[in-house]
Amino acid sequence: MEVIKKGTTIQSLEIGMGIIEAIAKQGRPLKFSDIQELTQITKSNLYKYLNTFTQLGILYRTKDTGEYILGSKLIEYGMAAVDQENVIDRVSPFLHEINEKSSSTVLFASWTSNGPMVVKELNNNRGINIGAQIGTFLPIRSATGKVFMAFMDEHLIREWKAKEFTQIPQDKVSQLEDECKIIQEKEISFAREPLVSSVSSVSIPVLNYKKKLLGTITVVGFSEFIPFDENNELSQYLIRISKEISGTFGY
Repeated sequence: MEVIKKGTTIQSLEIGMGIIEAIAKQGRPLKFSDIQELTQITKSNLYKYLNTFTQLGILYRTKDTGEYILGSKLIEYGMAAVDQENVIDRVSPFLHEINEKSSSTVLFASWTSNGPMVVKELNNNRGINIGAQIGTFLPIRSATGKVFMAFMDEHLIREWKAKEFTQIPQDKVSQLEDECKIIQEKEISFAREPLVSSVSSVSIPVLNYKKKLLGTITVVGFSEFIPFDENNELSQYLIRISKEISGTFGY
């Protein structure tokens, strides 16, 4: 029996993981040429790696642009690693209820080192798909991003905030900080999506007994159907169900 010496590694596996790490660090969809520039791997070899990862579900290649993002299998591994599976299991029935109540897309997002990421998406009305795919990173000015800014420990989100703040005007930064104080109090967040003006979102936190943010539930849809303040009937329903969901985690 051959004994593997301590420190022995498989170089091709190291190269493959280097590709995944490069894509993950960018936090956005990447073209083949982008990945080739980042990794400096020959085109023929890089194609083999990307094709293998795509077939395994570790990467996903979008049909319209051919860009690469992290795949569902990698997200599944990550969720298991941070012990979030139980959170997903517990919130799933509530996601279905909210989807039926709102008739809009419902997202569940968890924290990653690159910011809040969609880990579950629900939309029974497949004719109209407004929202974000699993694996999408959500910006700080989205309803989801605001909740993470309001409730996450400062040391965990410092780098993410600094990066996001470079992309918005200074007056919007101050406005965002003031808004987060209100979100901490009311435990609900609203946003007109910055990339698509006709789309709005409303987000609620999922908190545990330590008031630690486990994730966010976000309703996304056309602005005419999504509330913009807490006085709306749907807003009041979301505030109530937020307390119910967090109550299952001891909050």
